[in-house]
Amino acid sequence: MASKEKTYLQVKMKSVKLDSFLIGGGHPIHIIAEIGGNFLNFEEAKRLIDLAIGSGADSVKLQTYKANTIASKKATYDMPNTGIANQYDLFKQYEIDFTLHQDIWNYCSANNILVFSTPSHLDDIELLEKLDCAIYKIGSDDACNIPFLKQVAAIGKPIILSTGMCTMEEVRESVSAILSENNDDLILLHCVTNYPAKVTQANLKCITSMKREFGLPVGYSDHTLGNICSFAAASIGADLIEKHFTNDHNADGPDHMLSAEPAELKELVEGVRDIESALGDGIKRPSQDESVTRLNNRKSIVSNVEIKQGTLITRNMLSIKRPGMGIEPKYFEQVIGRVANTDIPAEDTVYWDYI
Repeated sequence: MASKEKTYLQVKMKSVKLDSFLIGGGHPIHIIAEIGGNFLNFEEAKRLIDLAIGSGADSVKLQTYKANTIASKKATYDMPNTGIANQYDLFKQYEIDFTLHQDIWNYCSANNILVFSTPSHLDDIELLEKLDCAIYKIGSDDACNIPFLKQVAAIGKPIILSTGMCTMEEVRESVSAILSENNDDLILLHCVTNYPAKVTQANLKCITSMKREFGLPVGYSDHTLGNICSFAAASIGADLIEKHFTNDHNADGPDHMLSAEPAELKELVEGVRDIESALGDGIKRPSQDESVTRLNNRKSIVSNVEIKQGTLITRNMLSIKRPGMGIEPKYFEQVIGRVANTDIPAEDTVYWDYI
């Protein structure tokens, strides 16, 4: 039965290859440091990449957009850490050009860390294709942008689809659109699109719901403060965790406040790896270190009195006590009525060759 469970977990659930990483199907949880929006120049980006590497992240992610293709000049929103802002003006401040993208790509390649980005328009895809971007992350704002999803899927590269603000029916429609382009290299991300998001609204059980629904790897894009939700997501089977990353919570910009600083990201990585170790493979059996404990702490049949060789063994001659080295308690009734083959001292563990 145990081997069947293992086969289901490893074969039934699809794995997706992201560069050199396999995601899902029992492979290690992939941890993304999201640095997009938290830098304005190469030196700032380089510092964040170095800190992400030092903290143990598996990859870093950017955001690729132009203000004039992502938002109307009249679009506004009210964020807790920025107040009411004009979306166009905010995006204009943080958009990055091709040269900066290229410098970041080259630096990540030289330092052996995977880098990819979130485009929001076909122009962004064109820029990223020049860099041979290996993966496309689709943000929650485009989760229901069916024409765009189909265009990205048709490229044939792996897609990570964030599902913030979505109903399950909307996720079904988006997944169907991507699969219709013969691209099933798809990872879903559960997400709550608030900045920051409240722990009480994290609804992490959506991770297991989407795994059950789609049979795809499912991760978690964590916008809450701290690591508790990421740890909980890891413990219930998230295949990937994305966390915004900064070197200073107090820096100017909309995402710094909710981002993990280096010490927090390091804690996240180490905690997730500990959780993976603790979760194990799900096969119920004694642990390696329980082999001695199993003998010492279990119980077996023990003689109450001295039993001479040739004696017919009766019920009152026996007890069930520690240690567990002798005949197991479940055979108690089978021992009664047998004859001792040897002298058995009082308080001695009874073995099968004694009777």
